[in-house]
Amino acid sequence: IGTGLDVTYPRENASLQRKMMAEQLVISEYPLGSKPERYHFPMRNRLIANLSSATLVIEATEKSGSLITANLALQENRDVFAVPGNITSHLSVGTNQLIKAGAACVLNATDVLEEMRTQWN
Repeated sequence: IGTGLDVTYPRENASLQRKMMAEQLVISEYPLGSKPERYHFPMRNRLIANLSSATLVIEATEKSGSLITANLALQENRDVFAVPGNITSHLSVGTNQLIKAGAACVLNATDVLEEMRTQWN
């Protein structure tokens, strides 16, 4: 996360963060008490890109933080999947750009599983 582990941002994610800390894994590069800073989030995205075997982006505006993660994953030769969208929708600009940049175009979960199976065999 882009804060210390004892800080929840945004606050409305408090119950989700507690649940994830109890049942999953939550990591941070920042010491306890670290508040959210604008520059923390691209660094968090770097961790996400490097710890994930693949990145799937379903919708993204032109300046979406998801694009930072996806582009970092592409730079690290990780699998990146994107769902194409209507060329007139601002929510599809990012995913369409990712596909143009080399992300695999996927339309459903089966496409993702097929791509992963092909890559891992």
